[in-house]
Amino acid sequence: MKKIFSKGAVVLNRQHVIERYKSALETYSMLQLRYQPAEDVWSISQVYDHVIVVAHEYLDEVEACATLKQEQQQGKTAFGAQLFEVGGFPPIKIKLPKELNAPPKNDESKDSLMRRLNEVLIRVNQLENEVDEMNPKFKIEHGGFGWLNAREWLDLVDMHFRHHVRQIDEMEQEMGRRNLL
Repeated sequence: MKKIFSKGAVVLNRQHVIERYKSALETYSMLQLRYQPAEDVWSISQVYDHVIVVAHEYLDEVEACATLKQEQQQGKTAFGAQLFEVGGFPPIKIKLPKELNAPPKNDESKDSLMRRLNEVLIRVNQLENEVDEMNPKFKIEHGGFGWLNAREWLDLVDMHFRHHVRQIDEMEQEMGRRNLL
């Protein structure tokens, strides 16, 4: 199998990273998609489900920013400011509290995951065309990053997809060690 994800790959835009996920999805068998080396380790399918669900949550926030009527003067948390300054998450594993970390679904077909990725891509493209018309002072609070405007919520979609590329790369390496690739 040709390795689709690799460390150090430069992602030019948010559409490109989603297209990379789609290309990789086509290469995986169902066994590879659903393989979990340990009970507390997500499969590739679970990573896909997670990034899709979270992308829709972030895109909902982009749309919500457009409906606001009052400007927000507050800004990002220190971590949020750093995240946006460097343009992505640090190369570390982020463990959410147990109550926020329900395991994603691990039973979807490749067709279903592909359809859901396409739905994210359609929304991203639509909102990309609208976001610059939105007032940058209309913000919604993110629990960890502080107050984000529509452009920042949209950028967060890309950052989140890119963050999980490392996780998929590690899973591919593990499957290679176990001769599952």
